Amino acid sequence: MKEKLTKEEVLHVADLARIKLTEEEIEKYQVQLKQLLSDVEKINDVKGYDDDILIACWENNAELRKDESGEMLEPKEVLENAPRHSGNYIAVPVVISGGEGA
Repeated sequence: MKEKLTKEEVLHVADLARIKLTEEEIEKYQVQLKQLLSDVEKINDVKGYDDDILIACWENNAELRKDESGEMLEPKEVLENAPRHSGNYIAVPVVISGGEGA
C-alpha cells in the first residue's frame, strides 16, 4: 500500500473544500490525508459488525408533544423581543456570503 496520496488527489480534495494550498501544504497533506484514510479503512476490519447495532448511549424514546394552533402574535410584540430590527423584519447577522473569495 502506498504511503501517501498523489499531488492530484490532494488537489482534488482541496478543490472540493474550496481551499488553496501551498506546495508545502500539498506535501504535508499527501501524508496526513493518506494516514487519515488508512485509519478510517480499519473500520472495515471490525469483526462481528451488525447493521442492527445501535451506536449511541441513549434510547430513542423521546416523547413529542402534539402540534397545536395558537394565537398569533402581533408584529409589534415580536419586534419588541428582537435585539435588532429593521422595519417589520428581524435583523440577524450574515451567516453565508456569496461570490468569489468568500
